[in-house]
Amino acid sequence: MSLSSLGGFDDNAWGASNEDADIVTAAIKKDKLIKEITAAQEDLRALLTRVKSVQTDVDKLASGNETLQMYIDNLTMQMAKRR
Repeated sequence: MSLSSLGGFDDNAWGASNEDADIVTAAIKKDKLIKEITAAQEDLRALLTRVKSVQTDVDKLASGNETLQMYIDNLTMQMAKRR
């Protein structure tokens, strides 16, 4: 004997309807997607930090190369003057 037979009650009024289940499923999917997006953003922030660090290293090395090139040029000129 169901509640609907006791005076016209609708069984869906007492339990989750398909529409409610769809809303819950959509909310779960949305929450999962938000978590994935947040994780991807954190990964991108970490990569950006790493890129900035590597760029700083590259700039230092380029500066060092320029200094060495000037030193080599000066030595070359000094050697040419001695000959």
